[in-house]
Amino acid sequence: MLYPEIDPRDSGWLTRPDGHEIYWEETGNPDGISVIFLHGGPGAGISPSHRRYFNPEKYRVILFDQRGAGKSRPFGSLENNTTQGLIGDIEALRAARNVEKWLVFGGSWGSTLALAYGQAYPERALGFVLRGIFLCRPSEIDWFMTGMGNFLPDAQQQFLAAVGETKNPGAQALLDLYGAYFAGKHGQDAANQAARAWSGYEARCCTLLPDEGLVDSFEGDEIALALARLEHHYFVNLGFFSENQLLANVDRIRHLPATIIQGRYDLVCPPINAFDLAAAWPEANMVIVDDAGHAASEPGTIRELVRATDLFAAKYPK
Repeated sequence: MLYPEIDPRDSGWLTRPDGHEIYWEETGNPDGISVIFLHGGPGAGISPSHRRYFNPEKYRVILFDQRGAGKSRPFGSLENNTTQGLIGDIEALRAARNVEKWLVFGGSWGSTLALAYGQAYPERALGFVLRGIFLCRPSEIDWFMTGMGNFLPDAQQQFLAAVGETKNPGAQALLDLYGAYFAGKHGQDAANQAARAWSGYEARCCTLLPDEGLVDSFEGDEIALALARLEHHYFVNLGFFSENQLLANVDRIRHLPATIIQGRYDLVCPPINAFDLAAAWPEANMVIVDDAGHAASEPGTIRELVRATDLFAAKYPK
């Protein structure tokens, strides 16, 4: 259901004034509809499969590794790593690539960042394709730390054991424990082990059916050592948002077309998040995928993501 594999026709690093260098790449038709791909995590980075949700004849696809992720430098850095910094990176990349407006496409944390960017720069957005909605509210962070393990208690035991626990001590206590490990208070090896445990736990909760390939990928150092630390960093800072900011500011983008795609059995970002967003944005088209969890790689979700980009390309007058 994905479009064929495609190599970047251009790539590079965007140097930012606060010490970060942002890796970007571009594929597809240089005269097509511009779209920015926002990956999850934060910290997960982009992969070749992410280029394939878009018809390469219709779209000019721009992807980038967010601060601290993937090929962006410095890897895993928390310094100057905020949502406001990421929004600035997106806007700087838009200007550097000579894009007037673009479709904003993001899943999981990418949906969070898509909403935040769109609300900051609504005049630069053509519309939105959003998957696995995460609004970064305290209840959602609590759910990640304490709730989803009720469905996968065996996975949760590995998550807890990495920081010396057998029972979940609660969201804040668990964040504090992981924070101590990530800060190196138990040594660098223990910190890396904790990062792999965090990332592996998320991967095990991502799919409706077990996907050991996804788990192996998430537990690898090229993802785990950034993903875990950055997710923890953003969790303890509540995403650098004010209370309920993303829902409160939906009016800034309600005039733009949007598709919300949500797995029915998403344990990482439960469907209530998508329903809350749809209630605030009744003009948006919400699609529930009844045979999917959280991952973008599940067949039903792939189908709906490609359908959404195809429909937008068919309707958008280029």
